[in-house]
Amino acid sequence: MLVIPAIDLKDGSCVRLLQGRKEAVTKYSEDPAATARRWVTEGAQLIHIVDLDGAFTGQQSNIESIKNIRKTVDVRLEVGGGIRDLERIKLLDSIGIDKIILGTIAIKDPALLRKACEMFPQKIVVGIDAKKGRVAIKGWEEITETTASALAKEVEAAGASGIIYTDIAKDGMLMGPNVEATAEIANLVSIPVTASGGVASLKDIAALMAIKGLYGIITGKAVYSGAISLNEAIELVGRG
Repeated sequence: MLVIPAIDLKDGSCVRLLQGRKEAVTKYSEDPAATARRWVTEGAQLIHIVDLDGAFTGQQSNIESIKNIRKTVDVRLEVGGGIRDLERIKLLDSIGIDKIILGTIAIKDPALLRKACEMFPQKIVVGIDAKKGRVAIKGWEEITETTASALAKEVEAAGASGIIYTDIAKDGMLMGPNVEATAEIANLVSIPVTASGGVASLKDIAALMAIKGLYGIITGKAVYSGAISLNEAIELVGRG
């Protein structure tokens, strides 16, 4: 199991949002590449990057920051936010991004999702962001009628190589993850599932570690605020 630090990009800076609300933003760094170096120094093997501007508008605008991160660190990178056509997927693949995260398009255009999975085998991951069990899209601004569990089964059938499950109500709140909902998704599919949202302590990480087959745990605000030491979290997971 991996502990995966998050880098959320907005206007070229590294930020965090509270429950995904674009008006509730805290800026942590104007140098995302330096932030990536920090996480690698602390032991990160994979970094989770989200283009928040892309998530809200559908058009990625932080590609230069993403390129700089790729040039700066030699660990695996996964990127999401505003990736809604094959050309953007091809671009991210061409600059060396290891995993490409699709969200809104998995709901809006399942045929494109299937095509992407065919063209880029083992590279396409689907982000399932849920509020009270319902999937949210377009930067979490639109709540659909699709349940998280139904979408998980659909994207597995489409050929996705993994799922990142986020409970929106928990994200950025440092109030603990939704272990039960995460376990439900992990038990429902055979592809790797990564937990995201709400991790506030090593105790929370230990609780998620109890989920059989969970691939990884994304942490954002907790490592930026100092509530968790990334190095200590990685050591905890390594001890099993």
